[in-house]
Amino acid sequence: MAYELYYWPMIQGRGEYIRLALEEAGADYVDVGRKPEGEGGGPGAIAAFLVDAANPRPAYAPPILKDGDVILAQTANILDYLGPRLGLAPEDEAGRAWANSLQLTVSDLVVDAHDAHHPIGSALYYEDQVEEAKRRAPLFLEHRVPKYLGYFAGVIARTEGSPYFIGDALTHPDLSLFQTIAGLRYAFPVAMARIEPDYPALTALHD
Repeated sequence: MAYELYYWPMIQGRGEYIRLALEEAGADYVDVGRKPEGEGGGPGAIAAFLVDAANPRPAYAPPILKDGDVILAQTANILDYLGPRLGLAPEDEAGRAWANSLQLTVSDLVVDAHDAHHPIGSALYYEDQVEEAKRRAPLFLEHRVPKYLGYFAGVIARTEGSPYFIGDALTHPDLSLFQTIAGLRYAFPVAMARIEPDYPALTALHD
């Protein structure tokens, strides 16, 4: 059976990390949110799935992955499940746990980046918290971004010439860091043009 991905169709967000893994592997999957409503897809199908009383393991929020009777939520958790099935994680248990650790650290960076534009709360639009964001964003760019990027560059430096995080093979945290760098470039183009040259290994990974 095809995997079923439940995530909102109008934004990339956390669901894009899962889409990238599924697409990279050429997996058979259904992107429910992007299916026509007449075919049982769209945002309404996602909302209905969230409140389906017949689901014994309800998820708090998308992204959600359904694989037969298996239903999973949380981006890192889903990628930890998909990684070995899609050939995007090491075969040994220690390697898979290391990939998950990297994925969780990418998730931390994503939360920090999100909060730079929504420092008061996600329930408010950016326009409702512009002044607070103007205070938060410079601190994020000066302190948090170099700390994360320095860490990730250090991990790649330990792989002895490989451009990837783990050995010489592409894994799901590599794809996720690609997406995150693309997002940082989009959200903070001037700052990233200044910061990114200090981390050529990450630019190479992105490219």
